[in-house]
Amino acid sequence: MEWFCKTFDALTVREHYAILSARSEVFVVEQRCVYLDPDGKDTQAQHLFALDDGAQGRQQVAAYMRLLPPGVSYEEASLGRVLTGSAYRGQGLGQELLNRGLLHANKLWPDAALRIGAQAHLQKLYASAGFATVGEPYDEDGIPHIDMVRSVHH
Repeated sequence: MEWFCKTFDALTVREHYAILSARSEVFVVEQRCVYLDPDGKDTQAQHLFALDDGAQGRQQVAAYMRLLPPGVSYEEASLGRVLTGSAYRGQGLGQELLNRGLLHANKLWPDAALRIGAQAHLQKLYASAGFATVGEPYDEDGIPHIDMVRSVHH
């Protein structure tokens, strides 16, 4: 498994396809959320992902998140579209993804806080990484979410 963090324009066509496939598998099919995944923000994002050589030499995205600069989704920088592929869960990959994402975000935007719209069941994971809950839980595509912020000097 190999890790990458790339701008949209640096992604190969195959990497982009693998990322969109993984996001659709998890968010649209598995979680049954009907929404337009290509939301216009990918071109402004850094894409952090782990690639694994799958069956028939097809590379699969084992874990993924996009990092957005301040002012795109929120006033703060943000992490989003966070996923671990179903075949890769239970191996600590989600924690590694979060740790790597925080390191990259700190390098990219050292003076920016981070905001996430977290699925509520992951609140403890994000809290352990320094995120604090802000606001009330809300429903997004039938899944309970909560906004969380990590201060600049965490």
